[in-house]
Amino acid sequence: MHGRVKIKTTAQQEEEKRKEREKKLKIYVAARDACFSKRSEGVWDDEALQLTQQLLSSNPDFATLWNYRREILMHLETVKDEDEVQKIYEAELLFLESCLKVNPKSYGSWHHRGWVSARLPRPDWARELSLCDRCLSLDDRNFHCWDYRRMVVKISGVPVDQELAFTDRLIGSNFSNYSSWHYRSTLLPLLHPESPEPPSPCREPPQTSPPPSPQTHSHRVCEEQLLKEYELVQNAFFTDPNDQSAWFYYRWLLGRAEREEMISCVYVSRDEERVAVAFSRPVNAQSVGLLLVLDGQPQRVEWRSVHPRFKHSPVWICDLPPGTINDISNEHNLTVHWTEKHTHRDCALYTGRTESWCRDSATDQELFRSELSVEKTSVLQSELQSVNQLQELEPLNKWCLLTIILLMRALDPLGYEKETLAHFQTLKEVDAMRSAYYSDLCSKFMIENTILKMEYAEVRVFSISDKNLTTLCHLDQLLLVTHINLSSNQLQQLPPQFAMLQCLEVLEADNNSIENLEGVYHLPKLEEVLLKNNKISTLADLQPLASCPKLKRLDLRGNPVAQTPNVESELAELLPSVTDLLL
Repeated sequence: MHGRVKIKTTAQQEEEKRKEREKKLKIYVAARDACFSKRSEGVWDDEALQLTQQLLSSNPDFATLWNYRREILMHLETVKDEDEVQKIYEAELLFLESCLKVNPKSYGSWHHRGWVSARLPRPDWARELSLCDRCLSLDDRNFHCWDYRRMVVKISGVPVDQELAFTDRLIGSNFSNYSSWHYRSTLLPLLHPESPEPPSPCREPPQTSPPPSPQTHSHRVCEEQLLKEYELVQNAFFTDPNDQSAWFYYRWLLGRAEREEMISCVYVSRDEERVAVAFSRPVNAQSVGLLLVLDGQPQRVEWRSVHPRFKHSPVWICDLPPGTINDISNEHNLTVHWTEKHTHRDCALYTGRTESWCRDSATDQELFRSELSVEKTSVLQSELQSVNQLQELEPLNKWCLLTIILLMRALDPLGYEKETLAHFQTLKEVDAMRSAYYSDLCSKFMIENTILKMEYAEVRVFSISDKNLTTLCHLDQLLLVTHINLSSNQLQQLPPQFAMLQCLEVLEADNNSIENLEGVYHLPKLEEVLLKNNKISTLADLQPLASCPKLKRLDLRGNPVAQTPNVESELAELLPSVTDLLL
């Protein structure tokens, strides 16, 4: 063990120790076998209780013995009165404390203590909280103890403000206490929730109520409290810029709240007689109660995800009964009901139109950037200035660099795009082991920016070429895109999520490292696929294209597959609709 002086022993001393260990082992095995024998015979007596206590005192991680001990205690509940049961369980808690002294992170001991506390006729929750305080003072990262504390708080109804004060004390004594920062992030939305809607002057003031319990429904943290938290966490990372705990908490503060569950887009195509529905999160449309009503009449349709690999997807499609909307001279009104969430979305297909949609844009949903108040903007600008000052003192601090990026994105993602890219490049140099993570995160941010630019321009063309993209994301936001340009990046695949681009007509992806086209699946409008200078090596890699009925133009120049013998004839058989093939 660390810190112990090694003492050379003679062979005789070693032999004596060996014999002593063997003697203890024989006693342990004999007691264990006796326990197993009693359990198999259905014996739940005091002797069995003593045997399990003897064994667990030396080895508190013997799960089978804890199970047997619980069986004995449950039996005693049936033959003892309440006062006797109270004494038995109080003695059990004392025994468990001795086990925790042997191993403070014993799964079995903490689990059994929770079981005992829940069955105790008259539990002393203040004592249990005091025990947690003592254990966490010895090791503030004992997650077994943190789990037990949360259970005690839940059952006993400890007020949130009391628990928040507890995190204040722990963080005040040790800024590096990640568990306390995390616990704080679960408490703040409960104690300081953001109002779901602005207060109305005619609304009656809410009645006074006691502080909420940590198990009540949570909301976003109100802005006033967020601004106070910025100051607290800034003190932490200025004290120790290299400790990650405070930086992670700061990142949570800057993060966006979970999106509201809603139907974000409904698209209807007259030519395909098809409806596509996009949700704010992945769902299983076959189980959430999705009802399609056309011109006031419920329709019997079969919803399917855009790719067979998805049971849960943000985008679902269905085919309307033949002949229901194909007459261009007729107008139709369509409503999609999400009965599980009691919400719906309407869409009108007007006379002479071949398609129509109704949607909330990423800007409307505050998907990539929340609207900031003047006060919060001022505070975040001040925070950015402070972290920039810290970065001047700590130019190679990765947490500082990453936080600057997040602050810039919270303030103005498009305005700070150039600076963001420069900081990502520095991050890859400073923290080379995580360069792939930074590349993916940078790709995500660049895609978000491009979606915002596309929406501001009110076009259906998504162009993000020559941006060093390593991954694709937010593809559910591209449901209405007709032309996408991904050329000159570092993409290795078009993932299954790519099938969400149900309106896509032209795909440009030249000069990447694409090896498979799994996501180019059942895209009903796709006509052109340009894949020059990629790494497609076999005809099997092109198989997904066979599911795109309107594909006419395919460019495979510079791919290994172009050198395959008889490739032209085999492609003609695989993709009979293609009339313009470039090899």
